Amino acid sequence: MRIIYIKLFLRVSIAIGFISAVTDRFGFWLKENSAWGTWGNFIEYTKLLNSWAPESIINLIGIIATLTEILLSVFLLIGFKTSLFAKVSGILLLVFGISMTITLGIKAPLDYSVFSASAAAFSLSLIKEKYLEIDQLF
Repeated sequence: MRIIYIKLFLRVSIAIGFISAVTDRFGFWLKENSAWGTWGNFIEYTKLLNSWAPESIINLIGIIATLTEILLSVFLLIGFKTSLFAKVSGILLLVFGISMTITLGIKAPLDYSVFSASAAAFSLSLIKEKYLEIDQLF
């Protein structure tokens, strides 16, 4: 298989993972397929994973995480600064996985393949060939 197709698969799958999580927060998935289902449930989960943070900034943390995931998914889908945004995605997922491990134990991030997704994002950042990326225009 050619590396450009692997790169495209990584870009799209990581981006769709972020989009799926964001749409879950806003209730776009059926209840039986949802992790949170509502913004309120997502904020409760955010509070659990960020128990160090004052309650007054939990909503802000949730908003920042959501906006970051939206931006990362768009940039990965269109192929804008792919290497940079793949690294940022890897860091975000790694931080999320570590937070899950500290608060919930190791099983949760393993069940949700958070560390695998982080590794995939870091791997994506190393592939230099361009394919169907807006960066090819510059």
